[in-house]
Amino acid sequence: MSGQLRHASKMSILGLKKKQPKTFKVKVITMDAEMEFSCEVKWKGKDLFDLVCRTVGLRETWFFGLRYTVKDTYAWLKPEKRVLDQEVPKDSPITFHFLAKFFPEKVEEELVQEITQHLFFLQVKKQILDEEIFCSPEASVLLASYAVQAKYGDYDPNFHKPGFLAQDELLPKRVLMQYQMTPDMWEEKITAWYAEHRGIARDEAEMDYLKIAQDLEMYGVSYFSITQNKRDTDLQLGVDAQGLHIYSPNSKLNPNKSFPWSGIRNISYSEKEFTIKPLDKKKDVFKFYSSQLRVNKLILQLCIGNHDLFMRRRKVDSIEVQQMKAQAKEEKARKKVERQILAREKQMREEAERAKEEMERRLFQLQDEARLANEALIRSEETADLLAEKAQIAEEEAKLLAHKAAEAEQERQRLEVTALKTKEEKRLMEQKMREAEQLAVKLVEQSERRSKEADHLKQDLTEAKDAERRAKQKLLEITKTTYPVEMTIILTKTPLPSVSFLFHHTTFTLPSTHLTFPHLHCPRLEYMEKSKHLQDQLKELKSEIESLKLEEQQHNVRTTSEPPEPPTCPIVM
Repeated sequence: MSGQLRHASKMSILGLKKKQPKTFKVKVITMDAEMEFSCEVKWKGKDLFDLVCRTVGLRETWFFGLRYTVKDTYAWLKPEKRVLDQEVPKDSPITFHFLAKFFPEKVEEELVQEITQHLFFLQVKKQILDEEIFCSPEASVLLASYAVQAKYGDYDPNFHKPGFLAQDELLPKRVLMQYQMTPDMWEEKITAWYAEHRGIARDEAEMDYLKIAQDLEMYGVSYFSITQNKRDTDLQLGVDAQGLHIYSPNSKLNPNKSFPWSGIRNISYSEKEFTIKPLDKKKDVFKFYSSQLRVNKLILQLCIGNHDLFMRRRKVDSIEVQQMKAQAKEEKARKKVERQILAREKQMREEAERAKEEMERRLFQLQDEARLANEALIRSEETADLLAEKAQIAEEEAKLLAHKAAEAEQERQRLEVTALKTKEEKRLMEQKMREAEQLAVKLVEQSERRSKEADHLKQDLTEAKDAERRAKQKLLEITKTTYPVEMTIILTKTPLPSVSFLFHHTTFTLPSTHLTFPHLHCPRLEYMEKSKHLQDQLKELKSEIESLKLEEQQHNVRTTSEPPEPPTCPIVM
C-alpha cells in the first residue's frame, strides 16, 4: 500500500509539472517606457517581439527589433529561434531594448503610424544628443526647437518663463562646448525658433524633426570596423537604407566608396570574408574582412534586412500596408479636423476668456467706480453737512461782519469828523504856534529894547551918581565956607538926569542930610516891574511851546485811533 501511495504521489507531481510550464522574466525597454513580461520557455523571438508590438500598438513591425548586449557588442533577437537558445544574458529578468533596426529612406512617405513616428523621433533624438549622429550647431538648435514644440505645445510667453528649459537636454555636449555661451543664451536661441512653430501639432513637430534629421550624413547608418583584402588597411563599413559605404577610420561623414543596393548583384559571406559583387560585371569585386564572427553575422543580418526593405519600397504596397495608409490618412484627416475644431474652440475659449477677463475687469472697474461714487456720495453728504454748518457760521459771521461794518462805518464817520476836528485844531494850533512865535519874537525884541533901556538907565544912574558926588563935594565946600544951605532933592518923574537944587536961603544950614532922587527911582521901579512881567511871560510861553510839542507828538502816535483833544492854552500877552 505504501508503495502504491508513493507511486501515486509521484505521478501527481509529474502531472502538476506538465500542467505548469516553465516561464522566465523579460524586461523590455522602449524609448519612453519599460515593460515586464512573463514568457514561456518555448517562446521564440517572434513570439516575444509580437507581444511587445501588440502592447505598444505598433503595426509597422518591420522597422524594429529587440536588441541585447553580448560582451563588447550588441545583437538582435532572431525571430525564428527560441529566446533562451540565443546568446541572451542569463540575468533575471532578461533585458531587451525595443529599437528601430532599419531606417526608412523617406520618413514622410514610409512612416504611417503615429506611434512609429514617435518611436523613431525619440531614438533619433537620443542618437543626436549622444553624438552618434553628427549634427551642426545650427541644425541642433532648429531640431531642439521642434523637440520643444513636440513636448510643450505652442509657445506661451505668460507660461513659458525664462528657465523653463533648464532641465531639458536639447543640444549635444559637443555643441555646448564649441561655443562660449551660457545656458540662458542657448535657451534664448531655441525659444526664438520655438516661438515660430506655433500651431504645429505634436506628431507634425516630430515628423518635421525627422525630415531634418534624415538629411544628416550619419542618420540611420550602422558602423563596423573592417580591414581591406591583402593590405590589412583599417576601414569603416556603413550599412544603411541606401546601401553599403566604405569610410576611412577617422571620418564617418564622407564615404570613400559606396555600393547602393540597386548596384549590388550579390553579397557573399564566408567566415571572416565578405564579397560584394556589383551588378555591373565590368566593375571589380570588393572584398573586406571582419575579425569577429558575431559582428559578421550582425552585418549580414543588416544587409539582408535593408536590402529586403529596399526592394519592398520599389514594389506595390501590400493590402495590409494600403489599409494602414488609408487608415492613417483617415486618422490624419480626422485629427486635422479635430485640431481645427480644437483650434477654433481654443480660439473661441481664448476670446471668451479675454471677454470674461474684460468683463471682469469692467466689473471690477464698475465696482471701483461704484465704490468711489459711494465714497464720493458719503463725502458729498458730509461736505453738504459741513457746508450747511459753514453756511450757518458764515451767515452768523456775515451778520457779525455787517454789524461790525456798521460800527466801522460809524467809526469811520466819527473818525472823519474827528479828522476834520483834528485838522481844525491842528490849524488852530499851528496858528497859535505862529502867534506864539511872533510873540516870542516881539518879547525878544522888547527884551533887547529893555536891555538897551537898562543900559541907558545904568549910564544915567552912573551920571546921576557922579552929579550927586559932585554936588556933595560942592556942598562940603559950601559948608566949609559957612554958608547954610538947605537942599532938598526930590525925585520926580522927569527923565534922568534932571537934578534941581532949590536954595531957599542964602545961608545953608544942614541939620540933617536927606537926598532923594525921584527922577531916578520911578523909572527903575517901572523897569523892574516890566522886566519881571516879561520874564513871567517868557516862562509861560516856553511851557506852552513845550506842551504844544508834547501834544503834537501824542497826536501823531494816536492818529490811527482817536486823536487827542488839543489842549487849549491861552497865551497871556
